[in-house]
Amino acid sequence: MISAAKPTTCTLVVSKGQSRNPAKRGLESAIAQAAGQLDGVEVIMVPHLYDLPKGGESLELLQKIEGDLIVCSWIFSRAAHWVLDRNGIGGVTGEVELGADEYDEEESPSATAESATDEQEPVDRVTDLYPRPDRTIHCLDLKVSESADDFIGEIKRILNIAVEADRSLPIVGGKIVEVDETTSRRWYPVIDFSRCTNCMECIDFCLFGVYGVDGVENILVEQPDNCRKGCPACSRVCPENAIIFPQHKAPAIAGAVTEGDEGFKIDLSQLFGAPTDKGDPIATAARERDEQLLLTGREAVGIDDNLKKRQAALNEKPKDNLDRLIDSLDELDL
Repeated sequence: MISAAKPTTCTLVVSKGQSRNPAKRGLESAIAQAAGQLDGVEVIMVPHLYDLPKGGESLELLQKIEGDLIVCSWIFSRAAHWVLDRNGIGGVTGEVELGADEYDEEESPSATAESATDEQEPVDRVTDLYPRPDRTIHCLDLKVSESADDFIGEIKRILNIAVEADRSLPIVGGKIVEVDETTSRRWYPVIDFSRCTNCMECIDFCLFGVYGVDGVENILVEQPDNCRKGCPACSRVCPENAIIFPQHKAPAIAGAVTEGDEGFKIDLSQLFGAPTDKGDPIATAARERDEQLLLTGREAVGIDDNLKKRQAALNEKPKDNLDRLIDSLDELDL
């Protein structure tokens, strides 16, 4: 076991993939072995970050770490950060360059608010009201490269930044701690509190008791294992795109940092003839929820009054890229 009191420059957490794919296992081991040779770096290998059970050995170990973290996992960096946060491992998001151009960078909520139209009122995010601990967590997505050298190069870059900012601690010899903990595959929502405005639309929408509120009336995922496997419906009705399902096949829902352009590309392909049966996000969310209700022997609800209000609010939003494209095509009178 690793002593929480022992100071190190940084702790590297390598989260293993769910499969036993030899290439993935090789990449994980290569990163851990190489990082373990770096001065001041301690390495902890744990099972898949998303699957770790509450009260398990892995989370108890990670919760004892007080310094900066670098986390390598097989989910998007944003998803990894908020999976850690929900398990009491909080901090500010550290800049990551490796894979940063994989998706278009998104403006921060504060930047978006500043550039909003006069009709849009700036809103408080949960992290504005309740700042996270003053330590940095850098999350690296293992999907962005097959080369351990790329990840070690990024880790070295991060450590150099930490030294320049005078955040370095006494150096000790690096070592690797591997937690052998049995886990099972899980499915539950993760809230990005840097976007969340605590509007409570998710708790109103979900009929399976997944969401609740804490002692200061902040939304939380209270019963994660009540979530219906494969259902991402609540993420579609969240006004701020703050709900993440790290294992969903759509990057935007799985936590990729994307601007609205990803949805724009999907809509554009449909505009020019690609088949789709998904409909608008609200209708899709209602259908997904009804499917899960029927599977549990309950009655379908459809688009209820709350969803109708949500649809009306969406229709009142400023035009996006797709709206502007369609308007320009109309002007051409093709």
